Amino acid sequence: MALIVLRSVAFHIAFYINCTFWFLGAMLAWPFPSGAMMWFARSWARTSLFLHEIITGARVEFRGVERIPKGALLVAAKHYSAWETMALLLFFPKATYILKRELLRLPLFGWHLLKAEQIPIDRGQRVQAMAKMQADARERLSRGRQIIIFPEGTRRKVGAEPNYKFGVARLYAQLNVPCVPVAMTSGLAWPRNTFLHFPRPILVEFLDPIPAGLTSNDFFERMQETIERHTNRLLAEAGYSGEESSASA
Repeated sequence: MALIVLRSVAFHIAFYINCTFWFLGAMLAWPFPSGAMMWFARSWARTSLFLHEIITGARVEFRGVERIPKGALLVAAKHYSAWETMALLLFFPKATYILKRELLRLPLFGWHLLKAEQIPIDRGQRVQAMAKMQADARERLSRGRQIIIFPEGTRRKVGAEPNYKFGVARLYAQLNVPCVPVAMTSGLAWPRNTFLHFPRPILVEFLDPIPAGLTSNDFFERMQETIERHTNRLLAEAGYSGEESSASA
């Protein structure tokens, strides 16, 4: 455990130094189109993930990249930690995240999110927020961007009961594009609400796209079943045996 603590401390120091470097550097992108900001975002993500892997010892493997369609699409991913918010940037060059509005209040980071044309949602105004989110997503898709959503709405603990929100199905019905489900085990290495990081495998799999045109209910059931089934398979492969948190491993 002492080594895990030391590695976690070292990673946090390196991570925040890296964030400071890229967040300040990204100010150079403000006068330019959003693509310039996305270049900085991918560079920040790539270096942060590299630091995480080499410092914490969490081996990373991506699978099914060849299944990702070109062009506009919806991406629905399992959400365990901040790790996947960075990792997905590497595979979707025009990524547009559906994110909570509170993130826009963060100095520099929030301003960069606006410049990168991400889509904030006010969870306190459900009806109005859903309508605006759908309109913003349609506009981004018209420019060939990829919409990324975490259907459970917030980070989950490994082993917790799934809690998917039906809003993703309403969004799918409005957008009329394929959806790529994503399963992963990031919560084993980077659990939510803890300082510690663990040298456990991070397996990520891009699954077969769900075609456009299903009913909202059919899509919702298929998406949830697909993500959960493959996430459980990856967790078992990574050595997870049913404990609630990797912190107890």
